[in-house]
Amino acid sequence: MAANPPFTTTLLVRDSCLCLHVQRAARALARRFDEALRPLGLTNGQFSLMMSLNRPEPPGMAAVAALLAMDRTTLTAALKPLQRRRLIKVTADLSDRRGRLVTLTANGRRLLVRAIPVWQSTHSEVEALLHGGDANRLRKNLRALS
Repeated sequence: MAANPPFTTTLLVRDSCLCLHVQRAARALARRFDEALRPLGLTNGQFSLMMSLNRPEPPGMAAVAALLAMDRTTLTAALKPLQRRRLIKVTADLSDRRGRLVTLTANGRRLLVRAIPVWQSTHSEVEALLHGGDANRLRKNLRALS
């Protein structure tokens, strides 16, 4: 076996690796949404997390973690800055004292209302960049991978 992989393999991975291309696109999208949401003091991850809490009934930690494809430890860490800003509150689940429910506060709901138009505008800009304009196909394909 050769001591080094051939450079042609490097080029093949660079040009065809789905994982690489999804990671690059995810980082670029994250930067774009972070910049758009920065005036509101939110990151794209915080916006997504807060949107995941916008439900008729407060979700449990496991449900939020599953929706966001996070482990519970990462979710707990992501909730801390939002708790400090009093945008969310975490309470014991009365039906299972070991469980925790996560709720948007009134301040959190007000901030989310302000953030949604920013997200909508940025999202429209991103969709306009897609060749052929078929964002639904991309979403379907991404869901298949997740």
